[in-house]
Amino acid sequence: MLCRLSPHISSRGEWTLPGGGIEFGEHPEDAAVREVREETGLQVRLTELAHVDSIVFTISDGRMHAIRFIYRAQIVSGELTHEADGSTDRCEWFTANQVRNLPLVTLAKAGVQLAFRSSRPRSRV
Repeated sequence: MLCRLSPHISSRGEWTLPGGGIEFGEHPEDAAVREVREETGLQVRLTELAHVDSIVFTISDGRMHAIRFIYRAQIVSGELTHEADGSTDRCEWFTANQVRNLPLVTLAKAGVQLAFRSSRPRSRV
């Protein structure tokens, strides 16, 4: 599953993984579950930490250092909905062929590679 960045975000129109920032004192796994629920309406159970990376961004008021986590997850409940007034405006499932034509942020490229390179059979991301 990928989510399209909202028009008010600098990379607007590009697709990313569901996710976001960790609140102070929040565990990264709890943040991942919360962010997926907020952006997609789906309740997930994390099954594996698939990737961690570190990146420094230049932002309007300086620089930001981000440690990014990609988890594999299973949907436990919920119905896919689109976030209102958030960082994303649409989330969709894509096949490997469909995702090739999408503008992806760097983290989404890593997530897509992990999803389709997995030893487990996957037909959609």
